[in-house]
Amino acid sequence: MSDFLRAAKFLLLDLSSTIFFVVLQLLTHNTVLSVVLGSALGVIQILIQLIRGRPVHSMEWLSLFLVLAAGSATIATDDPRFVLFKPSLIYGIVGAMMLRAGWMIRYLPGIAKAVSSDVAVVVGYCWAALMFLSAVLNALVAAVCTVQTWAMVMPIFGIVSKVAIFVGGFVAIRLATMRRIQAMPANERESLLATAGMPMSKSA
Repeated sequence: MSDFLRAAKFLLLDLSSTIFFVVLQLLTHNTVLSVVLGSALGVIQILIQLIRGRPVHSMEWLSLFLVLAAGSATIATDDPRFVLFKPSLIYGIVGAMMLRAGWMIRYLPGIAKAVSSDVAVVVGYCWAALMFLSAVLNALVAAVCTVQTWAMVMPIFGIVSKVAIFVGGFVAIRLATMRRIQAMPANERESLLATAGMPMSKSA
């Protein structure tokens, strides 16, 4: 599950510095202060990992680069939208990573792998589609709306959409697994459950 958690961590790290910048911008209306402190948060996140001796992956370095580049562009132009565009790049990169067919299969329990791997492939593509949709929506909101609107729309959309697809994917895989197991001949079902280490009594 490390790849999935790493992708989620990239999004959280990137969005945390962006949201921190937005909150400061709304509270202080000081673009320079907000950019400096928001960028500092991104740098501190990397430094903490280095101090703890944890590896800093290429995506995290990219996120830090985007924090600094977007911050510099924002200070130079006094336009906070440069910072708001940054999550779109991260969403796009993570979405491209999720286009790999079957990337979710490794995270399934054994019995789901055996009977519902095709459903997991579809769910994986749904995750990729959500990342690309998030990238486009974020770019549109950043381009045409105010910082206040972005602060209201994108965090809500980000949380609700990801919870919805997580729950929907889990339910889809679980239901498909249960229905396919029930539809199996008794001998085949018992053999599968035995292989998966599930008690035979639960197959009835």
